[in-house]
Formats: sequence, structure tokens, C-alpha cells
Amino acid sequence: MRVICPKCGERDLKEFYYQGEALALQRPDPDAEETVWDDYLHNRENSAGVREDLWYHEAGCNAWIVVRRDTTTHKILATELAASRKISEEGRT
Repeated sequence: MRVICPKCGERDLKEFYYQGEALALQRPDPDAEETVWDDYLHNRENSAGVREDLWYHEAGCNAWIVVRRDTTTHKILATELAASRKISEEGRT
């Protein structure tokens, strides 16, 4: 599979580290019960279809990238720098 890095262009999947869903997870309170922390650390939705994931270009420019892809076909639909998304989301609030 090929991933298009917004900084480096098209690259092999092996250059990237998959982090997981790009949705902002709500970190539990430090004093939360063990079951709450267990759910936060180990359970994810893992739904089939189009989703956004966070990838790190480890063997390239070291950028964090949001990859929009279809998990049923493995087709990558779009990529963008995670930093630019954070800036644009902050601008909306």
C-alpha cells in the first residue's frame, strides 16, 4: 500500500507507524476507576468503512498525518497534516 505524505509525496506503507483512530479520545480523570482506564487504553470502535486514522511518518519527515481511508477496501481517500487540522479546529472555537 502507498501513503501520500503531504510533505514528502507518495511513500511505501513501511515508512509509517499506525497510531489508531484520529478521533480525540477523552482521557479519563487520573483518579478514575481501573475499568475506565482499561477501556480507554485497550478498546477502540474498529468499525468497517470510511474512517480517519493517525499515522506517523517515522522513516521520513516525522510528521503526524491524518489518513482518511476505507477499511473494507484499504483505499486511501485523503491525507492531511495533523498539525494543520489542529490549527483549523482551534480556529473554529
